[in-house]
Amino acid sequence: MIITTGVAYPLLVTAIGQTVLPSQSNGSQVILDGKIVGSELIAQSFDSPKFFYPRNSTDSGSGVDPDITPDNALSQIPRISNATGIPMNALKTLVNLDIARNKETNALVFAPDYVRVLNLNVELVKQYPEVYAPEVGVKGGN
Repeated sequence: MIITTGVAYPLLVTAIGQTVLPSQSNGSQVILDGKIVGSELIAQSFDSPKFFYPRNSTDSGSGVDPDITPDNALSQIPRISNATGIPMNALKTLVNLDIARNKETNALVFAPDYVRVLNLNVELVKQYPEVYAPEVGVKGGN
């Protein structure tokens, strides 16, 4: 029984997970410039005013929610625009694209609109490497 439940079953479940859902099995890692910068499943802390901030832990039951509401993201745009010089319309477009991408991921049904903070911040770094290079040591370019 120990061999079945302690060795064989975990190996079988791991093999199936790695084959069927490799990204999810490895923690839904987000990669930038070949480096793991976080997970889509857990909120990351951002201190610089150049980035979107996740939800305050007091506003999130677990404190690790990676998503914020569209209104929360849109309310942060003036601060980010002032800190980076990126036009507010460009930031709003990035937010709206993230919302649309998340709808597609959820098959356009049953999920409220949300913004995935880490993915949005990674997109900012990719599109504006000259602005974010001091914060993250970006090499530049897409």
